[in-house]
Amino acid sequence: MRIALIHALKHSVAPIEASFARLWPEAQLMNLLDDSLSGDLAREGRLTDAMSERFLRLGRYAASTRSNAILFTCSAFGPCIEAVARAQAPMPVLKPNEAMIEQAAAKGRRIGLLSTFAPTLASMPREFPASVEIVPKLADGALVALDRGYPAEHDALVAEASKELCDCDVIALAQFSLARAAPLVAEATGLPVLTTPDSAVLKLRHLLLPAKA
Repeated sequence: MRIALIHALKHSVAPIEASFARLWPEAQLMNLLDDSLSGDLAREGRLTDAMSERFLRLGRYAASTRSNAILFTCSAFGPCIEAVARAQAPMPVLKPNEAMIEQAAAKGRRIGLLSTFAPTLASMPREFPASVEIVPKLADGALVALDRGYPAEHDALVAEASKELCDCDVIALAQFSLARAAPLVAEATGLPVLTTPDSAVLKLRHLLLPAKA
């Protein structure tokens, strides 16, 4: 099975590859990276038709490589990814967070949503079912620290921010780049912590190899 991984942040590559290595090592991975997308979204402040067209082109390229599924790894581009899913149906095209959202909604009613990228907190809560309450929290400065090559500072800022979510039932880490901080978040809060890469790999494996999932 070949899985096309499409990234808008360079920090997403290592976490998803680590999850595949642990949970589905037999899968063949292909990485496509356009890290200008996240910068353009931050600058524009909204998704544009031009961004959607760029996603459609990435989806067409991934499909042309005979991939069996596409997984996007940046959580701030939901409508663009939905457009790719419509264009490439019936191929499975997953948003980075949809599998984790399903898991979180099954685990509790009050969900802490922790992010280091502000646009994610504007778009992602709408993807949760109406039956749950979302408590958003931005770990301010953490992504900058990671961009500058200070992963330990990133993790510490994320763990500190997570303490404000201690009254939740479960904490959902909104980005692939946050997976590295999951153990510290669990230690700081004492709560179950879900990561997007692990949830996504398990869902893809179930979709493509249902008898073995």
